[in-house]
Amino acid sequence: MIELKNVDKIFRDIHAADNITASIQEGLIFGLVGSNGAGKSTLLRMICGVIKPDSGEVLADGEPVFENPSAKSQICFLSDSPYYFANANIEEMRDYYMTVYPGFDRKMFDSLVNKFDLDPKRKINSFSKGMKKQVSILLGLCAKTKYLLCDETFDGLDPVVRQAVKSLFASEIMNRDFTPVISSHNLRELEDICDSVGLLHKGKLLLTQDLDHIKSNICKLQCVIPDSHKEQEMLSALRVIKMERSGSLLTLTVRGGRGEVLSLAQDKGALFAETLPLTLEEIFISETEVAGYDIKDFLY
Repeated sequence: MIELKNVDKIFRDIHAADNITASIQEGLIFGLVGSNGAGKSTLLRMICGVIKPDSGEVLADGEPVFENPSAKSQICFLSDSPYYFANANIEEMRDYYMTVYPGFDRKMFDSLVNKFDLDPKRKINSFSKGMKKQVSILLGLCAKTKYLLCDETFDGLDPVVRQAVKSLFASEIMNRDFTPVISSHNLRELEDICDSVGLLHKGKLLLTQDLDHIKSNICKLQCVIPDSHKEQEMLSALRVIKMERSGSLLTLTVRGGRGEVLSLAQDKGALFAETLPLTLEEIFISETEVAGYDIKDFLY
């Protein structure tokens, strides 16, 4: 398990990590989402021991990560911009990873390179962005570390390759002790693959929960209540995040289970009422709007 205990990091006047406390459970896929500049990459770099927190602790299986070769040997970090040696080909990068990660699975790597139709002798700097990302992911998977930290993993991958990578992650989780941590702006991708998510905004962790739990405790309510007094009673009883009105139709984003929310609207004499689940993207927008990150700030 990865544990973050009151982790704080400041770069001059930028509070990249603001007293973050969280845990990432083993054997699950954890998604890290957040606004631009929220601190996702900084957090991943602290987890893998590249950056030292100003205060607080980052632990992997109970051991501090920073300047601890034992703990760091169980973590592989894939940057959003993969780094390769100048003029190196896939075979040369494979051999380098084998010296760094003793558990590197060469047989699996060579097989996957062939399946992904990558030329092992071609210079990586001649590859497209997506192909470079493929090589990075294969190197990370075959390093066979317990934890794999992926920054913008699916960026630049075509739909077929994205699906193949998801299947590889699922297979690794089933067959060994493996915990991927995925940072991405593509919330639709994370929604498909992640078991739990953490939401960062301006260095603060707004929430970290099981994805199903998050989605079951926030919903959208659309209703028409002709009695304004009863409508106000309903609004007072609900934990409203966002409210919009179009004529007599009231649309609310609220905290609570769909059945509970719908029952309340019906008790207040709604002529029409329905609840809808929210996507991860809608939840992200709702939660960041509460934190003061609103699209209207960009438009008006």
